[in-house]
Amino acid sequence: MKTAQLGDTVTVHYVSRVVGGELLNDTHDEAPFTFTLGAQQVIPGFEREVIGMQEGETKTFIVPAEEAFGPHLEENVVVVERSNLPSDLELVEGQNYIVTTPDQQTFEVRVTKIEEDTVTLDANHPLAGKDLEFTVELVAIGSGEE
Repeated sequence: MKTAQLGDTVTVHYVSRVVGGELLNDTHDEAPFTFTLGAQQVIPGFEREVIGMQEGETKTFIVPAEEAFGPHLEENVVVVERSNLPSDLELVEGQNYIVTTPDQQTFEVRVTKIEEDTVTLDANHPLAGKDLEFTVELVAIGSGEE
């Protein structure tokens, strides 16, 4: 029986959750997910576990934060003066915003705390620092040429 290898296009159903916590996604209620192994389309730990699986196989595994969205870095959390933000900007705690730096680079931040004179912004991925658990069913394996 064929096993998934680098370069193959694979189709999977999966359930993902934070280890010991919330459900993140369950593709069984939607179309399965298709990606190419080795094309950096999924987090490294997920891809590593799918390589070597056979069609029809189901596998449960944990991807540590370092192989998922990386560690939560305190240097990516900044406190800014509200006076440095546009006065017409309506801030909502937990909301994501796109920030443009003076050199015109853009990135996403999440407002984690709003105080009278300051706002705390977190540029870490929301799942940074979290280990993730996946249950994956390998639905189909195709070649990279398909």
